[in-house]
Amino acid sequence: MDIKTNKIDSANAEIIGTIPNAEIEAKVEKIAKQLAKTTTIAGFRKGKVPVSAVKKQYGERLVQDAEAEALRDLLSKGLDEMGIANDALIGEPQIAKFDKGDTAIAVEVKVALRPEVDLGDYTALVPDFKKPRIMTKEINERIEELAEAQAGLIDVEEDRALVEGDTAVIDFEGSIEGEIFEGGTAENFALRLGSGQFIPGFEAQVVGMKKGEEKIVKVTFPENYGGEKLAGKDAEFKVRLNGIQTKEAVVIDDELAKKMLPGEEGANLEMLQAKVKEQILNEKLSKLYNDELKPSLLETLVEKTELSLPEFVVEQEMDMALNKKAAEMKEEELNELKENAEKVKELRESLRNDAARSVKATFIIDALAKKEDVAIEEQEVMQTIYYEAMQTGQDPQAAYKHYQESGYLPAIQMAIVEDKVLSKLLNAKIEK
Repeated sequence: MDIKTNKIDSANAEIIGTIPNAEIEAKVEKIAKQLAKTTTIAGFRKGKVPVSAVKKQYGERLVQDAEAEALRDLLSKGLDEMGIANDALIGEPQIAKFDKGDTAIAVEVKVALRPEVDLGDYTALVPDFKKPRIMTKEINERIEELAEAQAGLIDVEEDRALVEGDTAVIDFEGSIEGEIFEGGTAENFALRLGSGQFIPGFEAQVVGMKKGEEKIVKVTFPENYGGEKLAGKDAEFKVRLNGIQTKEAVVIDDELAKKMLPGEEGANLEMLQAKVKEQILNEKLSKLYNDELKPSLLETLVEKTELSLPEFVVEQEMDMALNKKAAEMKEEELNELKENAEKVKELRESLRNDAARSVKATFIIDALAKKEDVAIEEQEVMQTIYYEAMQTGQDPQAAYKHYQESGYLPAIQMAIVEDKVLSKLLNAKIEK
């Protein structure tokens, strides 16, 4: 076996060699002899099967096994020659060439390696920035919002008209072309004006009504309304206002603080203000981080960090980006691509730069995570998926199973790692 190795850069290497046909034949003989001791072939006792019978029974499979073993030998020898350990490999080696000749097989194997990432003084790339200022007015407004949300409803006794923000206690009966439709009738229904809970235009026509007043409210159901029988239809609602309710006035004091901070010993207004200030600060920091600082920092790290990229990983990223783009295309666009291989090739190539940037960012974040001792356990990935599923009304277990079966868990884990790494770097640069 003759081989020639070439370590192209820290992320790519190739092994070029020839495997004599005689070597394949020798391996076929060896494998056949081993198989003869264990296989069962009709007409022969187990362990007494002639090698010739094994070759006849398993001919092509023996050749394939011999070729695979020879490839493994060539790869192992090439890696040893270049001083590359198996755990430094990324993915499976790519067989770029396997040409069978009269006397030998010409082989070319491409190998992807985990690149060496020289982070340098990466902390110098992290910008200094000031902690967002929180004004007293913001704190007070937030406390008022929280207090109002917890306040109970009280009946309005005075004779006045409904205004935005009131809760209207109504009876209503809906009909389309004189026929009452299912689900369009209710009694003593509490509708908070301004909530957008009803069909567009309904609440605006109720504003100004007084207790005991009846009115015909005319609306049009949206074209995308859930029920097909109602979508896009004009409807009339007979509405009677039975009562008006409003939020109970809340006093911002120590007593409110005790209600809003249950379990906090010595809870008072000052403590509540401090908690709310911290909440607002975290919200502002999160927005600042996600909208500005993290994307900018990652872009700077990618731009300033030099490293070689595994060629086949970039190619895989391009393929995924192409598939994603295809999934977003209209049928006519897809058909046009199917008929034009050159156009597909051009489209795929146009994705190379973004794919390379994405792969580079992944390796940089991975190196930073090791440097900053940031690790994510599977439990945290599960909790993240569960939380997001519950926020959107999905079944958490079903969502996790979907991501798991689709092979998305590593990507989700990497996204969490990225978020934690960048947050840690930024947190160290906040100017108090």
